[in-house]
Amino acid sequence: YYSSPLVLCYLYRKGNVYSLWHSLLLPPVPSLSGWGRWRNSEYQQFISILEETRKNHTPSNKVTLLWQQLVNSWPASQMTPYSPYGVLCLTSALYAGVSLLKPEPKLRGAADSMLNSLRTLPCHIVSFLIAHSFGRRILYPGSVYLLQRAMRPMLQQGQARLIEECEGQRNKLVACDGNEIDTMFVDRRREEGLHGQTLVICCEGNAGFYEVGCMNTPLEGGYSVLGWNHPGFAGSTGVPFPQNEANAMDVVIQFAVHKLGFQLSDIVVYAWSIGGFTASWAVMSYPEIQALVLDASFDDLLPLALKVMPDSWRPLVTHTVRQYMNLNSAEQLCKYQGPVLLIRRTKDEIITTTGPEDIMSNRGNNLLLKLLQFRYPKVMTDDGVRAVRAWLAASNPVEEAAVYSSYEVDDDWCVSVLQSYKTERDVFFPWSVGEDMTLEGRRQLALFLVRNNFIFHCPPPSTT
Repeated sequence: YYSSPLVLCYLYRKGNVYSLWHSLLLPPVPSLSGWGRWRNSEYQQFISILEETRKNHTPSNKVTLLWQQLVNSWPASQMTPYSPYGVLCLTSALYAGVSLLKPEPKLRGAADSMLNSLRTLPCHIVSFLIAHSFGRRILYPGSVYLLQRAMRPMLQQGQARLIEECEGQRNKLVACDGNEIDTMFVDRRREEGLHGQTLVICCEGNAGFYEVGCMNTPLEGGYSVLGWNHPGFAGSTGVPFPQNEANAMDVVIQFAVHKLGFQLSDIVVYAWSIGGFTASWAVMSYPEIQALVLDASFDDLLPLALKVMPDSWRPLVTHTVRQYMNLNSAEQLCKYQGPVLLIRRTKDEIITTTGPEDIMSNRGNNLLLKLLQFRYPKVMTDDGVRAVRAWLAASNPVEEAAVYSSYEVDDDWCVSVLQSYKTERDVFFPWSVGEDMTLEGRRQLALFLVRNNFIFHCPPPSTT
């Protein structure tokens, strides 16, 4: 193979390039390769297992453990007969040509003029190049080959543990855009316990993999767990742009419902960091999902992108993010009516805009405030927001308790107010509770909602 350029030069000088190249060089190569594989006992074993796997349409644990790098040779998991699509690949709404993510609205009038289009063309070109080169790799470093190569032993060890100790089932799903999504499912429904009937779908961070990621937390709690890797991560193909991320999340949910047999009401989505985008998209698109847990997630990518780029680049960064990497988790989250738990890391260095020492710059605070202001607009007035910000500024449980007690919050009264409102009206969010309430009552209710329903303080995790 490596000597072929020299051979080509020699044959060219002799005037017999094509005839000699095809007749003398090419046939012996596959023949020798085939003979060598036929004589190799390990390859014969692999072929027999792979053929058995293809006949059964499900990859066996033997293939997974012995030849992990050959996941691309596996057949895609099939849908059950009652699937609305009935095809080998698990598809989503885009199968019918419907976009999963709504495009940004375009302004009409002068903004659409030919002159304006020509004026902004260089910005569009530069934004495209940034997003498809280093921008995407900075945002999702787990898609970089060198990082995956460095982590390969750890990933293989984690995958083997999930299969051997947890009896995990590895499946390859084909999304509507053609990307192959590598998944791992651990079924606890047959075990004794209260949580096995609930499926936790895990969405990893920008450098996280299901092999060593947040699957361990629900597994320790006895839940059934379904983990998946972002497009371009480890066994998954493609690139992790927002539309591809949504496609991957959609096919994972379709797989959980139509193949694994879970109801949407039995599914909880658990996300870490940037996984909050796909998690919030999931609950927005499938509002019947039971609950959502967001750990160390942010409300919007743009403020975090602006903090690491020069101020002179602000217009370009804004255009690039909004056009190609618009991870607007808060906007999607506000369209979900179910229970939400937010977990804020007090020493987070990634999603803070000024540094981990300034806890108020944590974008998890903004995610919480936007959700509360949407759901309880009459409670989250200026005074309610100030009370919540005072509680969020506390850096330890002692300070939290001091702020909570300073407003003399009556937990029993808050519970009765919320329960009576829900019983009398039983309406969707936003609620008008607090409309006829005193200033002190709004403050108490605002702090109660924060402390008991949404956010907890935790130290940073010891592992990725």
